Amino acid sequence: MPLPTKDILGILADNLNQRKSVLPMSAAKTTRWAKGLDLPKGGKTILYTGHMYQLIPVIDAMAGQMSKLEDSPITKMMGLGRLGNKFINMTFFMGLLASKADQQDYDRMLRNIALLLKKANVEFGYLYGEELYSGALVYDEGIDGSFAKHAQRVCDLLKKHGVTKVITVDPHTTHTLRTAYPQFVKGFDIEVKSYLEVLAESDIEPTQQLSDALTLHDSCLYARQEGVVDQPRKLLGKAGVTMNEPELCGKNTHCCGGPLESLFPSESHRIAGNRIEQLKEAGDNITTMCPICLVGLRKAAKGSVKVNDISDTLAKVYGV
Repeated sequence: MPLPTKDILGILADNLNQRKSVLPMSAAKTTRWAKGLDLPKGGKTILYTGHMYQLIPVIDAMAGQMSKLEDSPITKMMGLGRLGNKFINMTFFMGLLASKADQQDYDRMLRNIALLLKKANVEFGYLYGEELYSGALVYDEGIDGSFAKHAQRVCDLLKKHGVTKVITVDPHTTHTLRTAYPQFVKGFDIEVKSYLEVLAESDIEPTQQLSDALTLHDSCLYARQEGVVDQPRKLLGKAGVTMNEPELCGKNTHCCGGPLESLFPSESHRIAGNRIEQLKEAGDNITTMCPICLVGLRKAAKGSVKVNDISDTLAKVYGV
């Protein structure tokens, strides 16, 4: 018996409408990555995480539980679960299953990004606990009504703080703000750039050269929708990194299967397995640019190859 997509999507939409995030987290958890970095509050240019990296351990824990329910008669009770979630945030309890080590891992990646931008002399601030989730997942799933309301909510927050430029940290948040928001928010005129674009345009120079060969997995949204293909290659190439390109790369990249996992776990795992095999043919040191790709491909690899986030490599070679 497949998972009840209507009820699952309903829970995500209800959470966004009522609690401003598909999987609400405390401000202490969404901002802990910035502790000790002394980032200024607000400003015309801000680093906007969209909570994607912070949410991945929670999403992964939830997806693991949902995978166990696939083809189970318990799924018939999901409607009751949605009803209960309206009164009690049931997804909060699922979030308690998230690994602390995973949380620290993804927090480190955000720190890498902030430190790289500082090394490149980019001036930016951060909204800390006021920062809102981007709405990326409900947009991806086509829940337009809830997304439109939330996009306006985020836009109003940015305008309130006088933000004119946003630096994003992942492809889903980049695509949501740069491509989706202008379609749903009248007069949205905030400049949106990925941190990879900002770094590639800067004068940042590596502090060491790597002889490593990396296999780069392109994000579907970065490569096909947002034109972020050459920038990561430029940053890695300046540090002497040799790139082993898989057969499907750049705008012809292959999906990691990740966005499907909460609804169709088996199909998501099949797609991720296929992609890992393609990447392994090119090399056993794989680099991703998206936290969703990272978690999905790591699980599919089962330790047979290394799968890391590009921020870790950039942090190493650019001396942060």
